[in-house]
Amino acid sequence: MERLISMRGLLLVSVVGFAILNTWAAEAQSVGVNYGMLGDNLPTPDKVVALLKSKNIKMVRLFDPNPDALKALQSSGIDVVLGTFNEDLQRLGSDAAFAATWVSTNVVPHANAIHFRYVTAGNEVIPGDLAVNVLPAMKNLDAALKAANLEIPVSTVVATQVLGASFPPSQGVFSDDAGVHMVPIVKYLEANKAPLLVNVYPYFAHASDPKNVRLDYALFTAVDPVVTDGTVRYFNLYDSIIDAAYSALEKAGGPSVEIVVAESGWPSSGNGDIATIANAQTYINNMITHLSGTPKRPGKAIESYIFSIFNENQKPVGTEQNFGLYYPNMTQVYNVNFSS
Repeated sequence: MERLISMRGLLLVSVVGFAILNTWAAEAQSVGVNYGMLGDNLPTPDKVVALLKSKNIKMVRLFDPNPDALKALQSSGIDVVLGTFNEDLQRLGSDAAFAATWVSTNVVPHANAIHFRYVTAGNEVIPGDLAVNVLPAMKNLDAALKAANLEIPVSTVVATQVLGASFPPSQGVFSDDAGVHMVPIVKYLEANKAPLLVNVYPYFAHASDPKNVRLDYALFTAVDPVVTDGTVRYFNLYDSIIDAAYSALEKAGGPSVEIVVAESGWPSSGNGDIATIANAQTYINNMITHLSGTPKRPGKAIESYIFSIFNENQKPVGTEQNFGLYYPNMTQVYNVNFSS
């Protein structure tokens, strides 16, 4: 999850808009949830999977290959995005045998009973000390999956910190620090027809600078365009961030690489009158009904994963503990209608 955005970055991305609404059923098929487990009071995975099925949630993202969660998800009909531990990236990238063992342990035993949408090497490590390991890890995981006769796209998850410029969205470009890693990754994704997973958080932009990033821009409720970028008008921050990332992908040699929103959410408590149940409910429900395209890619459903299923009490005190759709006792924090 992206924690901080600079004042300059906020001004660069404080824009967005434009929704082409399809049927509710089509939208529901494009949205999943993140299954975070940083809590000592969370329900068991079998109960979590039953909850997801009862809400018609068809996709879930796991941050790491938790064996109990994978067992519970078998034959559930729920697609899975499977992540690696960041601390495993160095070995995954340098040791093909370790990558093969990772696949044989965490993917192969479940492959007949779970549809894995993607395997993701690392979460928000670009730029940073681990970034150099991401592409080698992706390549080794991809080779191991293919050796096991599994065609599962391999990617990574990045925060919007990888962008050096994002305003207007057509000028989006990777920063120098991130670009040295992102350009070869993007070319690899392009060649392998795999998406880039991006964490998109309008909440942090508004919370860090509420004067310049208006609440209605962040909540999809602005009625007038904020920015005109050529012939395109933007009404909300979500679209602006995604289209800036698309522009960066194009400049990095990935014009056909799709974006999957790996995380997006709004906390219901922990930051005064910004992090409220009402704002969280507005954001999440508006996001779900907005998943059928951005100005740059109109009519193209945006596969997105809400952060997160539960409030997690082992995360840092404050908003970090309050991104859940549900309390640990499985009662809802606010209503989200996932049914079609």
